[in-house]
Amino acid sequence: MGRKQTAWAAAALIGITSVAAAVPAQATAPTTTQTTACPTGWGSRAKSGGAGTTEPLTNVRAGRHACYDRLVIDVPGAGKGVGYRVGYVDRLHQDGSGRPVPVGGSAVLEVRVAAPAYDPGTGAPTYPGRVGRPLPGVDLTGYRTFRDTRFAGSFEGDTQIGLGVRARLPFRVTQTTDRVVVDVAHNWTGSR
Repeated sequence: MGRKQTAWAAAALIGITSVAAAVPAQATAPTTTQTTACPTGWGSRAKSGGAGTTEPLTNVRAGRHACYDRLVIDVPGAGKGVGYRVGYVDRLHQDGSGRPVPVGGSAVLEVRVAAPAYDPGTGAPTYPGRVGRPLPGVDLTGYRTFRDTRFAGSFEGDTQIGLGVRARLPFRVTQTTDRVVVDVAHNWTGSR
């Protein structure tokens, strides 16, 4: 092969490579987004269970999940589980006084835990909540369902919390030996 033929062959190879690079790759099959199947069937009726304890409540925290927002009430040392009653109310009223406690949101869940927010032996508070105020340390920024939390107080061994939500949505309550967990779904359909 002469010099001219080699130059032409090289130029042709570069041209073919350039054309191949400019041609888009063959279309691939469309990608499908995988969706998480969210639990359904929780309902919005009041739920209760467990028994009372003299072990005091020490913390309340919240978390965001793909299908629901979660509120966790910690009662360390409760042993056999913590009693609870959770249900929607038209308005939250403080136990003992009956005073209304304003809670933001389109619907209000009253969360009652059968544990005091104080040491039964000394009366000293074990949780820093103040009546009518948001729950200490619970920041609901970016939550899809939760809108507000309010501490309603602790009376005769029960602690009362108001949970403001976006709408009257399905929820579930689970109980372990040392906590009560309230999950409120983002919607009724079970989609994300």
